[in-house]
Amino acid sequence: MPELPFRKPLALIASLLALAGTVAQAADNGSVVVSAFVPSKSNCKFNSGTLALPFGNVNPASVVNATASASTTFRCSGSAPLATFSITASNGLYSTAPDARRMQHAMVPTEFMAYSLTLSPTSATVRKGVDQTLTVMGTIQPSAFQNVPAGTYQDTVLITLTP
Repeated sequence: MPELPFRKPLALIASLLALAGTVAQAADNGSVVVSAFVPSKSNCKFNSGTLALPFGNVNPASVVNATASASTTFRCSGSAPLATFSITASNGLYSTAPDARRMQHAMVPTEFMAYSLTLSPTSATVRKGVDQTLTVMGTIQPSAFQNVPAGTYQDTVLITLTP
């Protein structure tokens, strides 16, 4: 029987398709994570790095809140004429939950005294190049100090200013 002229090319095409199917089965996919960060046209910085909030001597017989306040300044700069900032406070070293700050006794590390902090302002839009004032206010309620051991209590809170 004579060989048909299209039989060999058809066999070649079938072989290539089978090979292509094998290659496709061995292929794998991957991904590339593409990212970029565009910084703010503004930046804000505290004029000093450390702020102290001393409550002083707290009378354990008192029935009124012990309060303290401290202020620091910061300035926003950058290429934008206005800057929008935000200020937050961490929960401190000894908190038991968000906004459950506690100071630790210096000599008896198992003793704590609860306190609260308020920041003012926490955000605003301001002109660049103008000093701004942050006020940190602390409060210790009588129930937190009336029955604790005498001594010094302390905590450290990180204040974050963005941008």
